[in-house]
Amino acid sequence: MELIKDKSFGGERPLFGLHDTRLENVTITEGESGIKCCQNIEADHCRFIGKYPWWHVEGSLLTNCHFEVGARSAIWYSNNMTMRDCVIDSPKLFREMKNLTLENVTINDADETFWRIKGLTIKNVRLHDGTYPFMFSEDIFVDGLESDSKYVFQYCKNVEVHNARITTKDSFWECENVTIYDSVLDGEYLAWHSKGVRLVNCHIAGEQPLCYVKDLVLENCTFDAACDRAFEDSYVEADIRGAITEIKNPISGHIVADAIGTVTYDEFVRQPNNCVIQVRQ
Repeated sequence: MELIKDKSFGGERPLFGLHDTRLENVTITEGESGIKCCQNIEADHCRFIGKYPWWHVEGSLLTNCHFEVGARSAIWYSNNMTMRDCVIDSPKLFREMKNLTLENVTINDADETFWRIKGLTIKNVRLHDGTYPFMFSEDIFVDGLESDSKYVFQYCKNVEVHNARITTKDSFWECENVTIYDSVLDGEYLAWHSKGVRLVNCHIAGEQPLCYVKDLVLENCTFDAACDRAFEDSYVEADIRGAITEIKNPISGHIVADAIGTVTYDEFVRQPNNCVIQVRQ
């Protein structure tokens, strides 16, 4: 593998077509498309300053790198990538990719990040600010995620999440086949219009959670006192530990909790209207 070390490159496409190369302490300065249409590239302790610095790269490893604010839309159309111990300050990363792994990565502007990714593995990642990360992505595995970005995980398929703390609203909207373990989900309108959602050992906070969901399962979950109008128009099997403040118009299934504040049925409840709701004895 060729080594390029302690150099700077700027302008238009300075490293176009590079292959089988390791970059150490390299800076991609002002300009566009610094690394494009490349294969088998490693980058360690590199800085990316200009726009669109890493497009159409097949097979790559990035470690200890920094993407500065100006490096927007930095990594698109690049399959089979692993990134470790990096800091990203620019928005709109990771689009239209397959087989992407991130470990110990901080993204400080997660606006429109992880769009249309197929095969995404995340370990110990922080997302801050921005809207709609993970949109339209599928085959996702997460172990360790802290996020305050808005509208995370929308229109996603085949998602498994462990040890996450997600503070947002409208998360996991219109998703399919989602399982979340040992996590805190804090925000309004959790998982609306989704199908095949399973929550295990999770804590749920925020208004109107888990409505309009088909095939919803909760195992050993807890609810914040402010959660109201839960399960409206949902098909639900729920084992709730502790109390739940309000259940409204579930369609079908079985809900058991240690204490239930209010159960609301009104003229808008949908058939078959046969959900069994019980206080645990």
